[in-house]
Amino acid sequence: MEKTVGRTHLWRSLGTANKAEAIRQARIVAYDLEVALRGEAEPRTDRPQIVPEALQVADATVEPPCPQKPSEKSLRTLLPIFLNDATKVRGDKVRMIYNHTIPIVGEVLGMDTPLRSIDREACRRLMDMLRWLPTNSKKRFPKMTAIQASEMAKAKKLTSTLGYAAINSYLKCLSALMNFAVNEGYIDRNPAKGLRVVDPRHRRDRRLPFSNDQLRAIFHAPLYRGCVDDEYGYADIGSARPRRARFWVPLIALFSGMRMNEICQLDVADIRRVDGVDCFLITSRSTGGGDDKKVKTSTSERFVPIHPRLTEIGFIDFVDERRRSGSMKLFPELPLSTTGYYSDPFSKWFRRFIHKAKATRPKTCFHSFRHCFRDALREARIDHDVALALGGWASASGKDGSDVAAAYGRGYRIATLADAIAKVSYPGLDLAHLSITHC
Repeated sequence: MEKTVGRTHLWRSLGTANKAEAIRQARIVAYDLEVALRGEAEPRTDRPQIVPEALQVADATVEPPCPQKPSEKSLRTLLPIFLNDATKVRGDKVRMIYNHTIPIVGEVLGMDTPLRSIDREACRRLMDMLRWLPTNSKKRFPKMTAIQASEMAKAKKLTSTLGYAAINSYLKCLSALMNFAVNEGYIDRNPAKGLRVVDPRHRRDRRLPFSNDQLRAIFHAPLYRGCVDDEYGYADIGSARPRRARFWVPLIALFSGMRMNEICQLDVADIRRVDGVDCFLITSRSTGGGDDKKVKTSTSERFVPIHPRLTEIGFIDFVDERRRSGSMKLFPELPLSTTGYYSDPFSKWFRRFIHKAKATRPKTCFHSFRHCFRDALREARIDHDVALALGGWASASGKDGSDVAAAYGRGYRIATLADAIAKVSYPGLDLAHLSITHC
């Protein structure tokens, strides 16, 4: 005899606040429903019996709730598997980021919650929490959890909360972890896929190039005019004219567009003469065979001809001096941070430097040199693809099959790149005081 239930949901109180007991009783309810749908008059004798919660503690013969299956993973158990995956190389900085972000993510999703129980709604709750999470919340509010700090910030309408990039960094880490779980067969789909907040600011408003006034303040500071030393006296006027990392790194960035870590990690052997042109070689391969060098993307590995102005200032002479000294690193005084980057300590110093040089402005930082370089290439009417090759920028896809065409040939000749970079100039910036003849 056919039976029709007539509704899509059945509600029944389980009469307990204990999660494990609720799961057990829910299984029993599901069993009874299955019996009813089969049309059996009475439940079968092998029906599991509901034992009152109070008796479960006293009666040692009662089986405990079913334990979580060994194959079911949680954020806590998945994270070390992800970080130690032998098919990937995850550096110290990546490990630090995940070890910081995932416990905060776990405050919302639950570090021990089975991954299969984390749905899209839970991921959206996480995103909402992050939107109100104060910056440096653990230091500013050490007695609060991330959820409590977020709720407090929302109630008080605090403005010093995580930026769009920081929020998306948390979501990106979670999504990467969930993608890994999908690939390993722990879950069927990624509930955090594509989840991110949109930055309402125009892309070009996020970082700005240095203005001419800022560039003059930077390169006419005591470090470039004459200082006490380039350690603690770099901002004090003196007779010393030191030419080491703190002198060269900003200049190289201005005239090459290289990223900070690309410059800071250079080996002496990375300064090469190719087809008669002195060049920087940006590569992850280290002269010493170590793993202290990194590049951002595959397009980051490239040759960049050395700008004639750097040669006039004495950069090639500096490199020759380093070679004679037997140094492997171009800037041996720069320490490697615990995160595996030479740029981390330098970045902190540079922020102090531009502050003391009175060159600090909103939306500008060391990366602004890269924006200056890109604008200088535009002003010089350098071909778009040549500019991308010099800066190590990924080419835009979807235009004339450019991503397919890029796979053919070996790229631009060094002479072509050298001609282009020689046209980079900054008309409002006088650097005559840095030339070798002037010194």
